[in-house]
Amino acid sequence: MNKIIDGIKISSEIKEEIKEAVSLIKEDGGRAPSLCIVLVGNHSASRIYVKAKIRACEEVGIDVDLITLNDNILQVELLDLIKKLNNKKSLDGFIVQLPLPDQINVQNVIDSINPDKDVDGFTNDNIGSITSNIKKLLPATGLGVMTLIERYNIDLESKTCAILGSSRNVGAAIAQMLMQKEEVTVTVCNSKTKNLKDITTNSDLIISAVGKPSLVTSDMVKDGVIIIDVGISRVRDESKKSGFKIVGDVDFDNVLPKASLISPVPGGVGPMTIASLIQNTLKAYKNNEEG
Repeated sequence: MNKIIDGIKISSEIKEEIKEAVSLIKEDGGRAPSLCIVLVGNHSASRIYVKAKIRACEEVGIDVDLITLNDNILQVELLDLIKKLNNKKSLDGFIVQLPLPDQINVQNVIDSINPDKDVDGFTNDNIGSITSNIKKLLPATGLGVMTLIERYNIDLESKTCAILGSSRNVGAAIAQMLMQKEEVTVTVCNSKTKNLKDITTNSDLIISAVGKPSLVTSDMVKDGVIIIDVGISRVRDESKKSGFKIVGDVDFDNVLPKASLISPVPGGVGPMTIASLIQNTLKAYKNNEEG
């Protein structure tokens, strides 16, 4: 039995579906959906992520534009740019790549984005729609996790799930998405959670979104557990040309024998987040055209 939750495979399927939808739009005489990415500074990981997002857009036929800004930009200048993007009728969605320089308040930036163009799904309006009957542009990482659960037909009925990490845009958002199903019992854990091992060893599904290597070890899980690893960290590895490797929160090699399904890092949730971003862009395009 293949235990690996293959985010690359599922994201490729989603991108193919979006490519077909965009092709139909163009065949009917419509314009291509459009996305703008704002990159502030020269953060190495951000540049890699942005490059991957641009490539995904180009693969499916979405028009993508990149705006690069110096890392000494003032917050008022960035907010002024966001206002212009909000008002650009022909632009369906945009993202401001995180992290941002210290002089910029991230929440102020997120709050200034028009929710209709917020394809990251970070604004209060979009996160709040998780608990609404009318879903808006959902947080991309959470949407990616839920898509993996759906496409792998993971049965959640009467199961217990531990979510490690309670950040607003990821852990807490995923918890809310799962709870909307009203069939799984969800426990959200954070840095102050006591007896974490007792919680994880009794969980059928573990979703870890902390960013701490080897947080989840083999003695913390039960046989047959399903694990979705959202965490991502760079750790030193002299065998790599770069001197680093990318790992998740889970001690993958030692946990793998006990798991029934497990997502790797890289190749698990990461590609799904990008696929969800372009899904949201297509949805924003449709809303824009109808509006």
